[in-house]
Amino acid sequence: MRLIKKRVVLHFPGFEPLDGVAHRARYERSARQSSAVWGYSLEIGTPDAGSDPLSFEVTTSGAAPGAAGAAPGAAELPPGAAGADPAPVNWQTKSRIHMVDHDLFVRRLRSGNTLSQIVAGFRSCAQIMLEGGMRGYFRHAWRFGLFFVFPFLLTALAVALTAQIAVAPYSLGLSPWHMLWSGPLALCFFIFAFLPFSERFHTLHLFADWAMAVALGRMHRADFNDWLEERASAVRRALDEEADEYVISSHSMGSSVAAHVIGILLEREPEIFKGKRVVFASLGSAILQCALLSSATVLRARVGLIARCQEISWLDVQCLTDSINFYKVPVVAVCGHADAPPAKMLLIRVKQMLTREHYRKIRKDQLRVHRQYVLGPDLQAPFDFTLMTSGPLPASVFADPEQDRLPA
Repeated sequence: MRLIKKRVVLHFPGFEPLDGVAHRARYERSARQSSAVWGYSLEIGTPDAGSDPLSFEVTTSGAAPGAAGAAPGAAELPPGAAGADPAPVNWQTKSRIHMVDHDLFVRRLRSGNTLSQIVAGFRSCAQIMLEGGMRGYFRHAWRFGLFFVFPFLLTALAVALTAQIAVAPYSLGLSPWHMLWSGPLALCFFIFAFLPFSERFHTLHLFADWAMAVALGRMHRADFNDWLEERASAVRRALDEEADEYVISSHSMGSSVAAHVIGILLEREPEIFKGKRVVFASLGSAILQCALLSSATVLRARVGLIARCQEISWLDVQCLTDSINFYKVPVVAVCGHADAPPAKMLLIRVKQMLTREHYRKIRKDQLRVHRQYVLGPDLQAPFDFTLMTSGPLPASVFADPEQDRLPA
C-alpha cells in the first residue's frame, strides 16, 4: 500500500456556532488525542493569513515496519532475505486542511429575538411536513423522525401550559380581573422556567438548524445560494494544489453543504476530478434531512452527479447509537439514483472509540454522541477522523469492512 505524502482536505463542519478558528482548535485537540492513542508525531501549523476558507497545515510522522511498496523511495529488504528483520520505514504526511464552515448562517439564523426564532422554527416545521420531509424521516429512519419532532413538541407543550396558566382564573370561575396576575405568572413560567430548561436540549438552535435544512432543500434564499456559489469558487482554488489524495469530509448538516458545493463544481466542469484520487466522506450525514423535501430537486440531482463521478469514492460513515443520522439508509438510491454506484457504508460504534467511563458519561446526550465522528478517540478503533484526514494511509482504507482495527 502506497502511503500518502501530500493530501488536501476540504472539511464541511456541522451546524454549530463555531467559526473556522474554533473548528481548527477542535481539530487540534482531537488530533492530539489521536496521536497519543496511536503513537505518531503531530505538528499543526497556524492558520494561513487571509485564507478563506480558513486553512492550515498538519504534519504527521512516525515509523512503520518495512514492507515492499509500503513507502515510495524507502529502503526495503530483499524479499526472503534470511535472518533479516524488517527495518523501520519512516513516513511523513503533510495535509492542507480547509475548514469550509457555515458559521455565518448559524449566527444569522440565531440573531433574532426568542419569539422570532420560535415563529421561524415552527414555520420551518410546517414547510417540512407539507413537503413530505417528516413522512420520509419516519419511513427511512424513525429515530431521526423523533429527533425532528422533539423540539417542536416540547415547545408546543410549553406554550399550551403557559396558556393554561394564563387562563387559570377563568377555568376556576374567578373574576377576569385575576388574569392580571395569571398572565404575568404564565409569562414568567415561559421565560424563566421553560426557556432555560429547553436550552439543555438546544431547542432554539435546533429550530435554526431546521430553517437551514429548508433553505438547502428549497434553494429559495438568494443569500444561501450566492454563498454556495462563492464556496464552490473557493473550493475550486483549493483543488488546484497538487496532492496524492483529496479528501472531502463533511459532518451532519455540512454534508448537504458539501453535496451542493461539489455538485456545483461538477456542473461547471464535469472533468474537474480527472486524474485525482478523491474520497467523499460523509460523517453522520444529514443529506436526507434536506433531500427528502419534495422541492429539493437540485440537491438530489447533485447527489447523483457525485455518485456517478468515477474519480470519487463515497464513504458514508454511520453509527447505530447516533439517532441524528440515517443509519443503514442508501442515500444515493433514496435520492432517486438507484442506478448509480452507491456510497460505501462504514458502520462504526462510538463505544469502541471511548473508554467505558467516557462513553457512559455521554451516551444519553445525543448531540454529543453525534459530534464524536470528528472528535478524538480514547482507544484505537476502526475509525479515526484525524487519521482519515491527516494520517499516512489512504482514506479509502477505512471502507474495508474486514478490518477490526487500523493497520499499525
